[in-house]
Amino acid sequence: MDDFKTATSNTGEAIEGGEATFGLVTSDPFKGTLNWNFYDGAPDAEVIAWFDESLLDVDENYNYTKDGAATYEVEDGRIFTFKIKDNVNWHDGEPVKAEDWAFAHEVIANPDYPGVRYDSSFRNIEGMEEFHNGEADSISGIEVIDEKTLKITYIKSTPSLLTGGIWPYALPKHIFKDIPVEKMPESDAVRKNPIGFGPYKVETIVPGESVVYSKYEDYWRGEPNLDKLTLKVVSPSTVVQELEKGTVDFVDSFPVDQFPDNANMSNVEFLGQVDLAYTYIGFKLGTWDKKEKKVKPNPDAKMGDVNLRKAMWYAVDNDAVGKKFYNGLRWAANTLIPPSHPAYHADDVEAPTYDPEKAKEILEEAGYKDTNDDGFRETPDGEELVINFASMSGGDTAEPLAKYYIQAWENVGLKVELLDGRLQEFETFYDRVGNGGNDDPKVDVYQGAWGVGYDVDPSGLYGQEAMFNFSRFASEENDRLLEEGLSEKAFDVEYRQNVYKEWQELMVEEIPVFPTLYRSVLVPVNNRITNWDIAVEKVKEARYQVGVTEEKPAVAE
Repeated sequence: MDDFKTATSNTGEAIEGGEATFGLVTSDPFKGTLNWNFYDGAPDAEVIAWFDESLLDVDENYNYTKDGAATYEVEDGRIFTFKIKDNVNWHDGEPVKAEDWAFAHEVIANPDYPGVRYDSSFRNIEGMEEFHNGEADSISGIEVIDEKTLKITYIKSTPSLLTGGIWPYALPKHIFKDIPVEKMPESDAVRKNPIGFGPYKVETIVPGESVVYSKYEDYWRGEPNLDKLTLKVVSPSTVVQELEKGTVDFVDSFPVDQFPDNANMSNVEFLGQVDLAYTYIGFKLGTWDKKEKKVKPNPDAKMGDVNLRKAMWYAVDNDAVGKKFYNGLRWAANTLIPPSHPAYHADDVEAPTYDPEKAKEILEEAGYKDTNDDGFRETPDGEELVINFASMSGGDTAEPLAKYYIQAWENVGLKVELLDGRLQEFETFYDRVGNGGNDDPKVDVYQGAWGVGYDVDPSGLYGQEAMFNFSRFASEENDRLLEEGLSEKAFDVEYRQNVYKEWQELMVEEIPVFPTLYRSVLVPVNNRITNWDIAVEKVKEARYQVGVTEEKPAVAE
């Protein structure tokens, strides 16, 4: 990744009246839940980011700064007073108010809220649980001081508060106040006419396909350089042709498996960085208890034997997968905290690596024997073992990669079949593995991916009360370590590093999921694009500063 920069070399002056096209690279339509409170997939987040943003900026270490649309002061490590800047306004001209920020919290905490945001960070606000449980009419820990000042009192001071433990998004109360909470995600205010206070305004939406934005001249950072921006969905199979022709100027990410054949594309510059993400194989170990709103482990789950899970990890060669399918731009992973967080990623944790003979040995000792001479193993109880594997469609590698994993497991005697005999579209896949709490009992194993966010705290993905904990894993030791990682002691960085190293080791031992690949993100940018920067601490400013130095895109020679 040292060979790539995060910012364009073109720093020329943007022309007036410029227009550009941004490609959202995905094989499926974007869902169209265009609001931070309700979205649940990365494609929608890409759409939202051009017209709305968080009130707090972050630095290169993912810490909240005071350079964004709001500043803050902290008392006793847990009492935050936020001040929204005077020139921050919604696209309809209404000022962004403290009550909008408070309202966003109230909606997420509402018992009828149908989204996935209500987690431990919200429960850490004083009075939040009482409000959520219907025992109070307001949240005692949230106080609107004046039109632009919001005070939030947290129960515990945690090191995560400044790296993701604060909900930094406002919701325009004047628009949403009369919409029932359970109907908000499907409302026109989310689907057809979304507004924000970001650099561009939504003009038109073709559901799932494209969005046309115009510049918001009164954007609080300054007037954007582009008059018009068009976002359109681009298939991974056609993204190269679109870039070569100049029909898209830049994209959210480029399929790294296609990079070697296109590295010398003459009309673009490739930017790159380590992604805040990893891919993984997950095992279904229970379901989601909708009433209690927490995971419900099933001791009799088909994948409940850790020896079976461990053998399946040993059976796959993730190092070879990274080289063969992604030319080294994705690489074998060992833990569930990726190297995008170098202070906490434990690269010395020993995890299973490719050893099919070891996998066979583990299965034999655990009682998974082949007694039918068909090459496939039975359960220790002598019953047929057929494992249903869910994997997503998308890009040229999706199908051969799924086939590789199935073959690798078959090579150690496990009969694994693709769920329904086909790859699942993005939304269908996540609905079936547990998004919304609807776990499909047919799913035994699945191949997913997580963006990890700025905060290193993994409880939002692996805690008992995290809906995103799709494996439905829970244990006392997991609870203890996740809690310790947010404790007062964890303000000591070395202590927190040790806690999360223990947690990474625990997950290698328990294997509710196992990481397969860490990844880079590559972004090809047309030579006429200026001032684009994908670095986490730069990208929000870059959205309004990005421009074009020529009227027409450069075309590949």
